[in-house]
Amino acid sequence: MLYKYETHAHTSQTSKCSRITGSELARFYKSLGYSGLFVTDHFFNGNTTVPRELDWEERVRLFELGYLDAKAEGDRIGLDVFFGWEYSWGGNDFLIYGLGVDWLLANPDQLSLRPREYMQKVRADGGLVIHAHPFREAGYIESIKLIPRDVDGVEVINSSRPESENSPAFWYAKNYNLLRSAGSDNHIGKRELLAGVYLPEKIATSQDFVKLLKDGRAEIFCDRYDPDGKRL
Repeated sequence: MLYKYETHAHTSQTSKCSRITGSELARFYKSLGYSGLFVTDHFFNGNTTVPRELDWEERVRLFELGYLDAKAEGDRIGLDVFFGWEYSWGGNDFLIYGLGVDWLLANPDQLSLRPREYMQKVRADGGLVIHAHPFREAGYIESIKLIPRDVDGVEVINSSRPESENSPAFWYAKNYNLLRSAGSDNHIGKRELLAGVYLPEKIATSQDFVKLLKDGRAEIFCDRYDPDGKRL
């Protein structure tokens, strides 16, 4: 039996660009038969709802609100919800897994680190870094930045991005022998395309996900749904 997980989703409580709450996300993925969901809201250097003038602990507590909302609903309906975040650097984004709110609280100076130093610290402390939609194009992105020596893997399928951007992500992962992940980058809930990973066993923590991915036991997928929400 395989267990289905969304690895990349945003809540309106914490990500300015999202139009769906954490609890709504949890109900949506439960309705599709998913086993779990990673909430990866935009961090303080991204499109966050968290005011930058607050002290560090207050910012972290506000940052986790979307995740906590999703987790509370997930606990109620039987969907596992895990914490992560999306770190931004000049329009380039990186998904962080395997570390929790305690790590954020214990490192109030983390944004003083240069981006590559940040990735190195995350990995040294047991976290996993996945380069999200690495070939995304947008008017505000000045250049595509690839740092293959400082990430663990690549989001080779992002179902919110066109094939012209996902195809080179496969090349990137293959040529640098990086882990492959997939996610939906979901900001709205119901979508025509959803991507994620199948795992061979249910996970209890985000570290379990990190281990299975590193062991090569995760299978990426991309599903298409009709307007009624039925998988095609």
